[in-house]
Amino acid sequence: GKPRYMVAALASLACRAARRPLSSLACHSARRSVSTSAAPIYDVAVVGGGAAGLSICALLRKKAPDLRIGLIEPSGTHYYQPAWTLVGGRTFDAAQTRADMASLIPEQVEWIQKEALEFVPEKNELRLREEEGKSSALRYKRLVVAPGLELDWGAIEGLEPTLGRNGVTSNYDFSSCQYTAELVEQLSATAGGRRPRAIFTQPPMPIKCAGAPQKALYLSAHAWESAGAAVDLTFCSAGPALFGVKEFVPTLQGYMDRYGATECYGHTLVAVDGQARRAKFQTADGQLVEKEFEMLHVVPPMRAPRCVRESPLADATGFVAVEHDTLRHVDFENVFAAGDCVSAPNAKTMAAARKQAPVVVHNLLQDLAPAAARPTEAVYDGYGACPLTVEKGKVVLAEFGWGGQLMPSFPGWLIKNTAPSRLAWAFKRHALPWFYWHIMLPGRSWCDPMSWPSVREKGER
Repeated sequence: GKPRYMVAALASLACRAARRPLSSLACHSARRSVSTSAAPIYDVAVVGGGAAGLSICALLRKKAPDLRIGLIEPSGTHYYQPAWTLVGGRTFDAAQTRADMASLIPEQVEWIQKEALEFVPEKNELRLREEEGKSSALRYKRLVVAPGLELDWGAIEGLEPTLGRNGVTSNYDFSSCQYTAELVEQLSATAGGRRPRAIFTQPPMPIKCAGAPQKALYLSAHAWESAGAAVDLTFCSAGPALFGVKEFVPTLQGYMDRYGATECYGHTLVAVDGQARRAKFQTADGQLVEKEFEMLHVVPPMRAPRCVRESPLADATGFVAVEHDTLRHVDFENVFAAGDCVSAPNAKTMAAARKQAPVVVHNLLQDLAPAAARPTEAVYDGYGACPLTVEKGKVVLAEFGWGGQLMPSFPGWLIKNTAPSRLAWAFKRHALPWFYWHIMLPGRSWCDPMSWPSVREKGER
């Protein structure tokens, strides 16, 4: 299809839309969470205060300000996780990746700062965790499920006690991504003697941002290359190939070769002995292989949260069973889902959440609106994006949809999405974080026409 031109004009328009710096987000920090003791009924209950959940709350408030909306989110902090790879590469300030949750929740959206324990969709009800092992009920007319993924650190034997020390790190953890940068610097200073060994792992799919495991490798390797340090690099992936969309593999393979990385596919990390600096992998044929390291970058396996995977909303894989195009639940028509928890086979990225949020909002509001002569429904096209940081200063801006179909936002003369680009680096490093905090989360969709979904008559396929 034709490239979708989300270029400088959009950035310029966005810049005029909101001029407040990130630090000013704290102005709403006095917002209080609400009590649920009386089992209130919400027009819309949104579970999850991540990229998808907050965007949906903001869009709903703008399009239907009279709705009673409840956001169920236990955490008091929100993170811009796509920048953690850059933090590990010492090219981004970790403090700029987090903000108080209260500062991001739209006015008039009620924040229920509790954990969702159980979905009871046949009763239009949620069970929430209370103190002393008790629970409370919350009722809704429409439900949006967007709690993200659960990182299963405990699935790797010995990992949790050693994460963040003994050379074991992960850019998927806020407290560890800065340790990644420290380890890279330590290995950069190594001179003479035996070459230090650095291992980068990738677990079985699905995971969020499937390119992030190798992004960590590329930025680390480029730092060592720039410092003239000789490091033995190994990429151990549980999968069978370097990347799931074949058009990007030649470029990425070129960087693996440039950095001298050994690639081990069908290798799943199962155990770590941090003090001994040993990692144990299970191969595709069931064998156990041990590897020594000075640096081990771990990506844990991921799954839907327990409240989702053990609920009537889940499919056989544990994710929320939705129609892939409308994001409506396959059995409960007043339930929608967005973000990493959905069963749709798209890439689990912030870019996907950006495109899914307007689809959910349109379809949910169509349900609540008076009967129309020609009701419509919005359609999610499977879009996802993975800006692959192949070296400091260059990014391969991988954008694709269902079945790996390329879906570039820029014309090829500006950014060729299968090739490394300095402009794409600037987009990833500078434009996207600002866009996230000031356009996407506040629901300023008029500044982002590329997020507007296509619409069809309801029932049309």
